[in-house]
Amino acid sequence: MDTVIRNATLPDGRRGIDLAILEGKIAAVGAALAARGAREIDAGGDLVSPPFVDAHFHMDATLSYGLPRVNQSGTLLEGIALWGELKPQLTQDALVERAMRYCDWAVARGLLAIRTHVDVCDDRLLAVEALLEVKRRVAPYLDMQLVAFPQDGLLRSPTALPNLKRAIALGVDVVGGIPHFERTMADGAESVRILCEFAAGQGLRVDMHCDESDDPLSRHIETLAYHSHRLGLHGRVAGSHLTSMHSMDNYYVSKLLPLMKEAGVAAIANPLINITLQGRHDSYPKRRGMTRVPELMAAGIDVAFGHDCVMDPWYSLGSGDMLEVAHMGLHVAQMTGQDAMRACYAAVTEAPARILGLHHYGLEPGCHADLLLLDAASPVEAIRLRAARRMVMRRGTVISESPRAVARLNLPGRPEQADFRQLP
Repeated sequence: MDTVIRNATLPDGRRGIDLAILEGKIAAVGAALAARGAREIDAGGDLVSPPFVDAHFHMDATLSYGLPRVNQSGTLLEGIALWGELKPQLTQDALVERAMRYCDWAVARGLLAIRTHVDVCDDRLLAVEALLEVKRRVAPYLDMQLVAFPQDGLLRSPTALPNLKRAIALGVDVVGGIPHFERTMADGAESVRILCEFAAGQGLRVDMHCDESDDPLSRHIETLAYHSHRLGLHGRVAGSHLTSMHSMDNYYVSKLLPLMKEAGVAAIANPLINITLQGRHDSYPKRRGMTRVPELMAAGIDVAFGHDCVMDPWYSLGSGDMLEVAHMGLHVAQMTGQDAMRACYAAVTEAPARILGLHHYGLEPGCHADLLLLDAASPVEAIRLRAARRMVMRRGTVISESPRAVARLNLPGRPEQADFRQLP
């Protein structure tokens, strides 16, 4: 063995577990493993987890906050208008620089796999070429999937479809769409058909911005499920956002969820962005702005949480921390039961890994030794504290380390340190 991590707690609750690593893979998992001559890392009972996975992001726009101006209203529509103003000013070098900086943040936060949408409505495909270069550069330490995203609408933008096909030919991985942004509901449905048929013909996955709206009649997820089932795309399709579902009546949703399950369509919610951009036209009562996460999970549908945006025209905050995303998702969805909180942790680890189709992900023998050591004793505590990433490991090599989160105090009659961990 090359390395042994001793005395780890695993996300499933097992404690006192050792993980042996050989040639970049997990070779054994168990108690008191023998590993003569191996480097030993003492987890000290802390949580060892597979890395965080972000199933929905926009890296072509990240860290562009304030360019060309600040989104004064903070609304989705002003953000879209701002992106339209910024696109002609983009340069490939600046796109690469911002994306590489964000990837540094991601690694420090234990985020080692990202699916990012990239706008293909610019005929130059500038952002596509930039992110393909970033994907090449970060490949040794971060898995990146690119989604060809016709942000101005597949049918609404005259060159979107040929540009999307060009992007796929250049090496973009996934077919994207935005049916609710087409001119009519009929055009939206037609765009879903075109894109799903193209993906099926190319053997590709599909991830569509779907029904990112407060309109209960925006029901393109139903069309996406229909075509996924018709074309045999089961397990290869995701609907992102799905915020209209928070406005739909329960009877219709009771029909929709089994259709999604039958078609193998996953759901990707983006709690930070959904809760801030949706419900803007409401006074009170005010809709929460996120899709029906507990109901989707109860129906057996894979649900992941995405970060979506960090410091861009749509969202001025964010730091690449998927525990912040899980923390918001837990609160908005009112998922405070023990199993529900653990499901929120899985929504930024195991579930998005399945949706992205990541190979050899996890903590079983034969999986890649891509691991996190968190300053927490459980997934729930990790979410509560947004726990420090004591260690981030990629293929058995430590690529980032952070100190424990302990405050030093100078208070009369009190301990010298404030430890935020759960009391014994």
